[in-house]
Parts: sequence; C-alpha cells; structure tokens
Amino acid sequence: MRVVAGSAALGERLVRPVLTVGSFDGIHLGHRSILDTVVARARARGGTATVVTFDPHPRKVLSPDHAPRLLSTPEQRLEWIAEAGIDVTLIEPFTEAFAHTPPERFVREYLHAGLAPVEVYVGYDFRFGRDREGSMRLLTELGPRLGFAVTIIPEVTIDGEDVNSTRIRELVTEGDVGRSARLLGRPYAIRGRVVAGDRRGRTLGFPTVNLEPENELLPAPGVYAAQVRLLEGGGPPGPLFGGVCNVGRRPTFDAGERIVCETHLFDFDRDVYGSRIEVRFHARIRSEQRFPGPEALKARIALDAAEARRLLATA
Repeated sequence: MRVVAGSAALGERLVRPVLTVGSFDGIHLGHRSILDTVVARARARGGTATVVTFDPHPRKVLSPDHAPRLLSTPEQRLEWIAEAGIDVTLIEPFTEAFAHTPPERFVREYLHAGLAPVEVYVGYDFRFGRDREGSMRLLTELGPRLGFAVTIIPEVTIDGEDVNSTRIRELVTEGDVGRSARLLGRPYAIRGRVVAGDRRGRTLGFPTVNLEPENELLPAPGVYAAQVRLLEGGGPPGPLFGGVCNVGRRPTFDAGERIVCETHLFDFDRDVYGSRIEVRFHARIRSEQRFPGPEALKARIALDAAEARRLLATA
C-alpha cells in the first residue's frame, strides 16, 4: 500500500479512484464493511482503492479537552487498512485551517477537483467541513452533479450491538475485551517497548515483560489472558506467545498511581528488553486486588496462569 502525506504530496492523479473518507480509529468491523466495499468496487472498475484519513484525529484539534483516547496507533491503523487491500492511503494533516473548510468547498475543491473520484463510500455517521456542517444530503446531491457516485454504508451490528469506535472504547475501558473483540473482529491490542521493571515477578517465579505503551487506551485494571508477539522492525509478524497479563497499580506492593502493563509469558525465556512487542487481550480473568503478601500473590498468579492457558486453548 502506498502512503501519502496528504493530497498536496500526491503527484500524479490516481487512476479512477474509488475512495472513502474518515478517521477509522481501530478499524473495526464497521470500518471493514466500508473498506471491503471500496476494494471490491475499485477492482471491478479497474480503479484505485483509496482511503482519505486524518492526522491528528479531528477531535484533538476541534475539542482537545474532550478528544477520545484512540483505539489504535498510526502504525496499527495503516497496517489494518493495508490488510483490507487498500491501494493508497492519504493522511491529510488536520489543521485549524482545514477544519474551517466550508462543506461545499470540501466536496468541490478537495474531493472533486483534487482527487477526482469515480465513486465515494462513507459511513452512516459521516460529517464533514466547518463545524461538521456537511450532511449526507449535501454529499449525495452534489457528488452526482460533479460526476461521482456517493453511497452511504449502513451501520453494522454484532449480536444486536452497534459497531462504532465510541462503544468499543467503552468496552475496553470497562475491561470487557471479549465483547470489544467481537466488534473489532480481533482482540484489542496495544504496542510498545519492553522496559526494565523491579524484577519482582522473577522472585515470585513468574517473570514478566513490562510494556511502555504507545497506545492511548489501556483496558481496565485487572488480569487478562493475553498473547504477545515480537515486532521485528518491519519484518514479518513473529509467533504468538500465550501469557497472563496484569494491567494496574500492583496494590500488593506499590499502591501508587502509575499504571503498569506486565505479562508473564508461558514457556518463554528470551531477553527482550528494548524490543517492541504487541499485547493482545483475549479475556478478563479478574479485577486487580491487593493480597496480604508475596506468597498469597504467588498462589493467585499460578491460578490466573492456569486459567489463562485454558482460555487461550479455546481462543
């Protein structure tokens, strides 16, 4: 997939672009419905499957005090867009000036004159232009007059639940990673670099890899059945290692405010300090709790590890 830093850096025009526009945080099953349609239509028309997205997220510019904690890093978002089969992703810098573009000007100058799409597909809740004034009605009326078809992709529901980034954030924040996985179409995953901890896990017989998260959103404090893979600097994905992950403040020892993410990996003895890893959360085993001492904590970790093995065996 070709990644372009905004339309100004595009160079030659795209060939018969079939495109979609949106923030696409998390690339959940609703997003995949749009992306799969774009790819299928581009292949049918001999065109270019194109995504227009933004950096930073629009709400971080428009209302920074109320901006959501994002489900995905830029790296994850691009990987998942590429996996859908998209040919070109334009990452448009979202500035104050861009945010004040009148809706009709956005359609006429940015979409039509700038990108010349043959078909445009957007989600049911898509809004655009200054103060999000741009409506579906404007887009569906103006697009055909300018020469491109517009199709609104309806909302996707899973098990009677609407699939959208806001709902998934709520589920992850609550620790319900099982339900969030059903809406995402995969386990919620965070990435970061392995950093040195206090090595207390090793003294308990359960050494851990301690993650410095790159993602903005962590699951609720608790213990999770998880899988970890090494990220090998742009190479092919590494193997998955099962483990039991604790997200929280380690109240038995610290009772501080700093949230840590530490995972004990099964049948793993490599030194990975400084490496980047991805942690995938499959199921929540329990909430975080304080134990009377190290021996009680050690006994509970053994039970948690056994339960994580059981859960991962059926994942």
